[in-house]
Amino acid sequence: MNGTLAWGRHYAMVEPTHFRVEYVINPFMDPALQPDPQLAMLQWHALQRTLEGLGARVEVLPQRADSPDMVYAMNLGLAVVDPGAAQPQRMTMSHMRYAERRAETLTARSWFAEHGWRIAMVGRDGVGPHLEAGDAFAFGDALVVGYGPRTEELALKHLATELGVRVRGLRIVHPGMYHLDLAFCPLDERRALVCPSALDAASADALLDLVPEPLVLTEEEALGTFCANSVVVPREGAPDVVVMPACPDRVREQLEAWGFEIALVDVSEFHKGGGSIRCLTNPLDVTLGRDLPRVPGGEVVLPG
Repeated sequence: MNGTLAWGRHYAMVEPTHFRVEYVINPFMDPALQPDPQLAMLQWHALQRTLEGLGARVEVLPQRADSPDMVYAMNLGLAVVDPGAAQPQRMTMSHMRYAERRAETLTARSWFAEHGWRIAMVGRDGVGPHLEAGDAFAFGDALVVGYGPRTEELALKHLATELGVRVRGLRIVHPGMYHLDLAFCPLDERRALVCPSALDAASADALLDLVPEPLVLTEEEALGTFCANSVVVPREGAPDVVVMPACPDRVREQLEAWGFEIALVDVSEFHKGGGSIRCLTNPLDVTLGRDLPRVPGGEVVLPG
């Protein structure tokens, strides 16, 4: 395995006790097509068992009854570990674009604070730039952040300054890939699943330049299978595993040629809300100075 990711062994998830489609904030949502609550719970627990069976640690948060999308834990906030700090666990809470999701972060903020995390806010109560953590990934020399449909460009400067890192912004233009996690999945230090169709031309070129060995997905593969919305669990002494909702044959062939194993987990009930495996999980072990290089004062780099 070439440059295995150092993060991906510790996740937060939200048990789907109140998951439903109550409103429409993305193209996948239709209140007339409700998820089956029992099947959704079975699928969620299958994902949890798969991650834990691969050696990952999973923290489970309770779901608010008034927040049906809280199950998509990736968007609760951006977690980083700051070694040497008096309180090394840092959580920058998301400031959701849509009011329907903002109550989620109130419960999540309390939970993380009670479990030893230092809390930072980008905006609150509808004031300040919007940030949704499903747009942000540590990769290469920077925090790669999609902006446009959900995260606002102004939030990139806040993240760069707050964390003291380089932020590479990518403009998302595809309505169906409204978060970067639907179009980008880091696999190791050199490789990633990438769907350029999600981005404007300059951003697509910038992302392809950033990833030394991209596995380029078509729009049909990304939207039809949610395969970019996957996670990688690194393992010692064994191949790293890509946990996926589906895997087109062409993608499987390349992943296996690179030495990855693939674990398929059906989470199709959650596709009705517009998210899949990455959306259901939030990595808690991205480390400043190791996975995310420090840049004193922070820096924002935009395409073009």
